[in-house]
Amino acid sequence: MTPSTELRPSIRREMARGKRKYNSIFSFSFFLHNPKRPNQLNKQNKSLPDLKHILHIVGARPNFMKAAPVMRALSEQDGYVQTLVHTGQHYDKNMTEVFFQELELPKPDINLGAGSGSHSFQTAEIMTRLEELLLTKKPDLVLVYGDVNSTLAAALVCSKIPIPLGHVEAGLRSFDRNMPEEINRVLTDQVSDLLFTPSEDANVNLINEGIPKEKIHFVGNVMIDSLVRLLPKAESKLSK
Repeated sequence: MTPSTELRPSIRREMARGKRKYNSIFSFSFFLHNPKRPNQLNKQNKSLPDLKHILHIVGARPNFMKAAPVMRALSEQDGYVQTLVHTGQHYDKNMTEVFFQELELPKPDINLGAGSGSHSFQTAEIMTRLEELLLTKKPDLVLVYGDVNSTLAAALVCSKIPIPLGHVEAGLRSFDRNMPEEINRVLTDQVSDLLFTPSEDANVNLINEGIPKEKIHFVGNVMIDSLVRLLPKAESKLSK
């Protein structure tokens, strides 16, 4: 039995769970499109404007997997302008272009070309390049994904300008502060205005950290949406 065959039952269970329990993309797009969504965002009394322009920020492979189904769902709704910004955190062809092709992501509107470096250098480089862009574009909402350096950099810039910020895959925790990704997760959640969680335990984590309940929105795991869409293509390739 091949490894791919061994994994297939567990993958299918997770797919079924995603369809039955989460219905994540429906929940996500419905929230953003719903005129009755909560208007109060944070202690600074920012309000959520009409969401005409949504700017997505990605920088690494995990971001691509999460952003693809969100952008696809929002493109099916009327009234949105979407901008895709690639920070350049991952810049190798095998780490970027192939994922955009396979996920059918549109070509990034802007590539900041931040490149590699230490965690601090890379985060600072992205922040410097992104700030000017956001001040020019003035989006109604910025969406960040996961826990990479690009996510934290964008979150800090949005909090300083300020621009409303949504974090997709909020609330996940390893409880290991030695991991750079854990620091990115915690800090991003603390400055986000809308926290889109993939699981109920993520909701609990955020509440335990003092995040107001009205900011937390359980939309499910968008990675499952990518899995559901791409698994038939993967199985077709394996069968050849």
